[in-house]
Amino acid sequence: MPLWLREHSWRQTLTAVYLSLPLRGARATAANIFCSEQYLKVSVPPFLFEAVLYAPIDDTNSTAKIGNGNIFFTLYKKEPAMWDSLTLANADKEKLQHLRENAVLKAQEKAKEETKAKKITKQEHKKYALMATMKVEEAERKRIEDLKEKEREKVTKELELWKNQQKDGDKYKSIQTKEELHQEIESLKERKNEKMNKTRIPNEGSSKTRLKSTRGHGSCSIFSQDLKEEQLPAPRAAATIKVNFTPRVFPTALRESRVAEEEEWLYKQAEARRIINSDLSELEDLKEEEKNPDWLKDKGNKMFAMGDYLGAVNAYNLAVRLNNKLPVLYLNRAACHLKLRNLHKAIEDSSKALELLTPPVPDNENARVKAHVRRGTAFCQLELYTEGLQDYEAALKIDPKNKIIEKDAEKIRQLIQGAMQSS
Repeated sequence: MPLWLREHSWRQTLTAVYLSLPLRGARATAANIFCSEQYLKVSVPPFLFEAVLYAPIDDTNSTAKIGNGNIFFTLYKKEPAMWDSLTLANADKEKLQHLRENAVLKAQEKAKEETKAKKITKQEHKKYALMATMKVEEAERKRIEDLKEKEREKVTKELELWKNQQKDGDKYKSIQTKEELHQEIESLKERKNEKMNKTRIPNEGSSKTRLKSTRGHGSCSIFSQDLKEEQLPAPRAAATIKVNFTPRVFPTALRESRVAEEEEWLYKQAEARRIINSDLSELEDLKEEEKNPDWLKDKGNKMFAMGDYLGAVNAYNLAVRLNNKLPVLYLNRAACHLKLRNLHKAIEDSSKALELLTPPVPDNENARVKAHVRRGTAFCQLELYTEGLQDYEAALKIDPKNKIIEKDAEKIRQLIQGAMQSS
């Protein structure tokens, strides 16, 4: 039995009531005090104090201070007036019970509203944080793209400068070659004149000169011979150079080697790239990171968290086209379809995820539970309760300790039993 605290002191003004309550050695906290507009209760075991106030108070601005073995209440009146007493006089038990129940109901409603407001505020903060993160990522990506563009322009300018230098060098070489040919021809002419002068033999009695006999036929045999001697060598013949690369050497023993697995993996990667390049020609305009299924999955997750379910579905669709062997893409898209009420598509994606989550191992238990629950939810929303119950029982078999799944399965069983009894 609790001990009722009868000893208390109070005083009042037109706007406030000041109440002092002794605790007699008991230790109180804020959780021991309950206050509403017209009801005040202090429960500090083994002591209990309860009062139905004379008039309503402003419970939001009223305060309570605990210290020195006492609780000091400052209760602000809703309407300025002087009270005849602290508590309501001549109140029967039914009225007191009614006031208590109303006070508790109002306190519960107020707590629900505060919880709802906190939840909304938390969601807004989370949404703002996601948007801020996306803006930062977008700014970082733009900065990287700008750096790439600047580097590309720089390389292009350097390449153009090198081409111009090559052209100037070729022009200079051609001019130099022409000058060298001209000088060579001049030197050949001078040699010809010198040889012709040497071949002349002067006679004392006549002014006629006689040329030395030369080899060959024609009057320009000496010049042609000199040209043959000074002729430039022919250019080198073209050829093909073969480069033999060093073969890969695996240090492990042959019985422990993974050469076959590596070759198979490389083949599959090349085949996947070939399929992407042949079937998805529209992806040529996308950036490099936008062609990554993991990047698209994260993008879809952020859109789902922000409530943009249609945008998340589009991101998952493109990721599935890039890689259709990831079960998490089908699982996440099934969740989006449930939000959008595309129930048949949700069933298809959940079934596809279960096909990929084979064999069943401990690492994929969580994913298999999600797939069964989402498919079962879609079946139940289509009023196919028998199929939905099968999925919920399969999920409960994987995770027997999940009370939420067990509770939902029990509800579906009751619905099925009710339908069977009514029929």
